[in-house]
Order: sequence, then C-alpha cells, then structure tokens
Amino acid sequence: MTTPAVIRKLDEVVVNRIAAGEVIQRPANALKEMLENSLDAQATTIQVIVKAGGMKLLQIQDNGTGIRKEDLGIVCERFTTSKLSKFEDLSTISTYGFRGEALASISHVAHLTIVTKTSDSPCAYRASYEDSKLKAPPKPCAGNQGTQITVEDLFYNVATRRKALKSPAEEHNRIAEVVGRYAIHNAGVGFTLKKQGDSLADIRTPTNSTAIDNIRTIFGSNVAKELLEIEVEDDKLKFKLRGYISNANYSTKKFVMLLFINNRLVESTALKKVMEQVYSTYIPKNNHPFMYLSLELDPRNVDVNVHPTKHEVHFLHEDCVLDRIKEAVDAKLLGCNKSRVFYTQARLPGAKVPLETKSNTNNTSNSSKVAANKMVRTDSSAQKLDNTAEHSLYAATMNMPKRECHKGCDETLGMLGVMKVECRLRSVLELRRDVENQLHFGLRDLLKNSCFVGCVTPKLALIQHDTKLYLCNTAKLSEELFYQLLLFDFGNFGEIKFTNPLSVYDVALLGLNSEDSGYSAELGSKEELAKSAQDILQEKAVMLDEYFSMNIDTEGKLFSELISIVKQYSPAAEGIPMYLLHLATDVEWDYEKECFDSFSRETARFFSDQLGLELWEDKEREVGHDLKWTIEHVLYPALRSSFLPPKVFAEDGTILQIANLPDLYKVFERC
Repeated sequence: MTTPAVIRKLDEVVVNRIAAGEVIQRPANALKEMLENSLDAQATTIQVIVKAGGMKLLQIQDNGTGIRKEDLGIVCERFTTSKLSKFEDLSTISTYGFRGEALASISHVAHLTIVTKTSDSPCAYRASYEDSKLKAPPKPCAGNQGTQITVEDLFYNVATRRKALKSPAEEHNRIAEVVGRYAIHNAGVGFTLKKQGDSLADIRTPTNSTAIDNIRTIFGSNVAKELLEIEVEDDKLKFKLRGYISNANYSTKKFVMLLFINNRLVESTALKKVMEQVYSTYIPKNNHPFMYLSLELDPRNVDVNVHPTKHEVHFLHEDCVLDRIKEAVDAKLLGCNKSRVFYTQARLPGAKVPLETKSNTNNTSNSSKVAANKMVRTDSSAQKLDNTAEHSLYAATMNMPKRECHKGCDETLGMLGVMKVECRLRSVLELRRDVENQLHFGLRDLLKNSCFVGCVTPKLALIQHDTKLYLCNTAKLSEELFYQLLLFDFGNFGEIKFTNPLSVYDVALLGLNSEDSGYSAELGSKEELAKSAQDILQEKAVMLDEYFSMNIDTEGKLFSELISIVKQYSPAAEGIPMYLLHLATDVEWDYEKECFDSFSRETARFFSDQLGLELWEDKEREVGHDLKWTIEHVLYPALRSSFLPPKVFAEDGTILQIANLPDLYKVFERC
C-alpha cells in the first residue's frame, strides 16, 4: 500500500521564479512593464537600447521623477508599489502599475541594475539586485534626473524559458512593436529604440509629435494618409472612444489593432471580431484594416487584475459597448463608395458564384426584381432602366453547359479561314477540361460585359462593368488567354514566316549572351549549350511542325517565327532567342500531357512578354498600330469574346475592383 506524498512548503526562491515566469514571459513583456513605470513617473523622453533581442541587454532610460534613495532597498521586492495602498484602490486605479511585481520578477530571472536621480537629490545612485534583494548598498554616481534600468542575461537561470524564445531578430521585432504602440498612444512623449552599438535608431519619435505623425513614422505614409478620425461618447454606457481607423482604400494582410483601455495596452478578441465583420463589406477578402483605438471607461467598471501580464481586462456592459463602437465605425465607412482611388483594392466576388446570382437563374419572380428607382443607367444607349436584356444574357451564361462556353472561342479561333481539324488527343482534351473546371462565372460575366476605359501602364488597364471600375493586369490576362487559345485551337495554327531563315544555333547563342538567360560558367560553354538546344529542337521538328506550325529543317534553320494565334497580334521579335532557349530547356518533352502543357505555357508567356516593354508609347508594330491600340482593339475584345478566367484571378490581384460609384452615375443621369 502506497503512502501519500509529503506536502512541503516550496522554497521562497522557487516560488519567486515561478511567479516571475508568469509576469515576464519574454523580453517584450519586461520592456512593457518598465515602459509603463517610466510613463507613471511622468517621463517625457524614453530611450530603449537592446542587444540580441533583449536577451543579452535590455536597457530603458527616462527623465521622469526618479526613485528616492530611501526606496531603493525595497523597490525590487514583491508587492511594493507607490500606486496602491488598499484593495479598494483598484476600482479607481489610473496608473499602469499597481501590483508591485514587475521589477521583482525581472530581478529573479536576470541581472538588474538601477541608476536613478530625483530632482532634489544632489547626485544619482546606482544599485544592483539579485532575487529582489540588494547585492550591496546603493552607491552615489553621476547621472541625470530620471531612472535608467539595465536588464542583462534575461532568463540566465531558467534554461527552458530561454530556449523557448524566438530568434533575436524576432524578439527585437516584438520589442519594436511594444515601443511603437506606446509611442503612438503617448504622442507627447519622445521614444527612441535602437540596438546597442548602432548609431541609427529603429524608432525615433519627437516629443512634440501627434498620433498621426507617429503612425506615419512607424507604419508608413501609406497607412497614415488613409486614416479616418473617430470619436464616440456615450453617457449612458459611460465610455469615450477616440482614435483612427483606415478607410476602404487601405487594407493589409495582417490585422493591426492598437487598443488601449484606460491608457493600458490590451487585447480584445471580441472587439477584433466585431471590427472584422464591419470591414468585410468594404475591403477584399482575406485582407484586414489598421486601427488605433483608445477607450476610456469608468475605472469602477473595469477589472484590470485578470492576467499577470495585464494584457487582458474585463469591463461591464461589454456587448453594449462593442455594439455602439461597431455602429460608429460602420457609419464612418459608409460613405467610402463615393470616393475611391485606383491604386487600392476593393473586394471582388469570391471564387464561388454568388448565391443571389444562382437564384436569379431559376427564379424570375417579382420578389427578386430590382425596383427601377434603385437602378443606375451606365449605358446611354439603354432606353429603359429596367431593361432585362443584360440579366437574360447573364442568366444564359450561367445556365450554359461548360463546353458550350467555348462556342464563341471557336469562332474567334477560326480567324484564319481554314478548315479546322478536330483534336482527339486525350492529353489536350484533359488540359481543356482543367481550364473549364477552373472557370469563374462571375469574372466571365464581368469581362464579357465590360467596357475598355484605357491603359495605365503596358501591363495594367482599366475596364468598367456597371458602376464599378476595375484595374486589370493585362499581361497576366493575356498570358492565360494565349494559353487557352493554344489548347482550344490545337493543331490549327497559321504561320508567320521569316523572309530569311534563322539559324537555331545562332539565335540560341544570342539568347545565352543575354543577362536574362542566367548563364554561368558551371553550365558549360555557351557554344555547347546552343548546340544542345539546336539538337533538341531538331529532334522534335516533326511534332513542332504538325501541331504548332514551327518549321525547322535538318540543318537547324528556322523558317517560321511562330504560330499565328490572334489576328493583328504578333509577339516581339526580340524575345525569340530567349523563347527558343526556354523551349529547349523548360519543356517536358518526355510525357505527352506535360509536354503540350509546358510548351503552351512557354509560348503564351512569349506572346505576352511584350506587354512589359517600357518604351511602348507610339511604338509602331508590324501591323501598323502601336501597343495601346493593340491592347484596346485586339486583346480586350478577345478577352470579352472567348476567355475563361480561372478562379484564382479573383483572389490574386489580377482583377481588382477599385471604385464603385453609383451616386456619381445618378448625378450624370440627372444632367
């Protein structure tokens, strides 16, 4: 029979180290506690110096009130504080600190030194601590008014905690995050953060700055210029809210929310979730806003003693307060559809067909019909606002079997006026099916019923659909278009012949001399590589001629530049050397499906590469038109008539909605 274990009182050192591990979890936590002490001491300048992410050195210096010499003996003992005398004081606490555990916890897991001077002291005093006790009596020394706290070798005696920390760079980033957030909230205080030995600071904010100035300094001007000021006051719920939120023109991949409740940096999962719901209407899917909010509550309604690190608080009437904040933020964002800028992204429909679109295809009842007074005319030729022709066209597209979507494609592809050959290769049919399975019906309708607005750059263009304006990546759209045309008109291409045949060897050698080839001496001599490319293409000459109209004779002479895919469009001749190299090295020649897929991808990339030309203004091409004309009158008509946009284009920024201006069109309607 086993006997019960003996209950023993833990050694005080063990108790203190366990408690310290709850309060000080990483260097950033230690810094947060010391920053709050400096702010409680009414400091106007705070300088932080770190080494190895704060694990070797974490030093903070301020110009606050300092610590009296008489208090240095107990300042690092647990539950010693100047901010609280009885438990009831928690209901009216207005300072950051109140438990008196921060410095004590740090002294149990690091080497701690304090240099401090008060305004009425003739000199400063230095004191070192270990396990919350003075190692020796304080010694007088030179120093300015304020306090300097130096923490060295953090977690030197807690090996498991030290090993669990991230890399020094990651820990430094966490420290920078803490300093940056307190600098924004305390704009009247000058903050500096730098690594030991560096002359340049990672963060530096002046004492006379504003919250917006510090946001611009820390997060960049792209955020600062898109902020809306928000202020809410509710006497019934006894709270005030102030801060800045990003408008619908700005979004980022990570939700940045700086939340201070009664000037304390905290986190609130509930508030974050509410704000995500509000912004989901205004910004793209999987994107997030920037928010800096300062919430002031009646101290009697707030419980700050929830977590040892004090990063969580509980307060009364939380649901009501969050609903009121949600209403205020929503009201601020509501007018954003009246003014948008083209360099930001608005949300496109998701990869799935919207539910309302699906229902419209099977339900034509009056309940789903939009009232005429809610409609907006964007086409001056439309005689009636409630004309259903457009809706019928969309419904027809949605109900169309997948393969029939390519009826228009076949008509476009038959531009050459020759008898078309039906492709029966299983590999090509599978590739076509892959394209059809990835079709995004919403983007298909968008492109099919769009109007070309104009070119922004060689790679970007604007189109309009209804009252919405979209920024399109012409290069990516065209590359996918050419790839699809190669598959759906496989074996039916015309030729673009050279006046004089080209030597594949000479052209490949020319490509190897280009910086874009990535050639290095380890690959062998350029002559050997060029000869290898010629041999590969000569070996595949029969297949290239039969399926892709590329004629290479037994001497390695290239007689036709390439297939003709779209009428009035030909690729830039300067890209031929690199194209031939890619065919020889990047095409998977050994397997049929992979071969046709990789060949079509390389060819489509070659055809679309000229859209990246920098000198495109008035660049006359062989057909007598500049590239702008070709984009507007050749490429985008082809995209409207025969392109099947894949679902990924709704998510990767290929097509971005940048404005929705129904109110503007209503103004034009009245003119």
